[in-house]
Amino acid sequence: MLLEAFEGKIPSSLTDLLSAYTTVSQNAQDEGSRALYHMLEASFTSIPDETDSERPKQYVAKTPFPTPSYYPQTPLSQFENPTIFEKFDADTLFFIFYHQQGTYQQYLAAKELKKQSWRFHKKYMTWFQRHEDPKVITEEFEQGTYVYFDYESGWCQRKKPDFTFEYAFLEDEPFV
Repeated sequence: MLLEAFEGKIPSSLTDLLSAYTTVSQNAQDEGSRALYHMLEASFTSIPDETDSERPKQYVAKTPFPTPSYYPQTPLSQFENPTIFEKFDADTLFFIFYHQQGTYQQYLAAKELKKQSWRFHKKYMTWFQRHEDPKVITEEFEQGTYVYFDYESGWCQRKKPDFTFEYAFLEDEPFV
């Protein structure tokens, strides 16, 4: 049973649900109870972890430099608000994504880029967007003209005709 696999891993805030789960799983005789049992069983696969409630860590400069004390010393709290990222243009989002690595702001920039139909390619470590509908679409890839963000040599968007975007390299982590 799935319950034993999660024994000891369930956060204390969810232990009251454990008795409800046990009761439903033992009484799963009729159609409705079985459906509820299957929903509960499925929910255990994505049970919250203790780290899900932690606040994002503050940005810490990799190479700190002594600046005058009258310069801002901590990031503005506005940059922790996801709605502000909707107002940024693509260049700003790319800057945040590539220069604020490992921060909550990088996550928010990626989330907004995905809303704007950009897709991250894990092999080339850059963002792609369809320039037009693909000419070929299969289960493994799609082929057509794409626009990609060139962060290494030009910090600009470039067009790539006849590009094969293999889905195996598509970063498709869902954003909630």
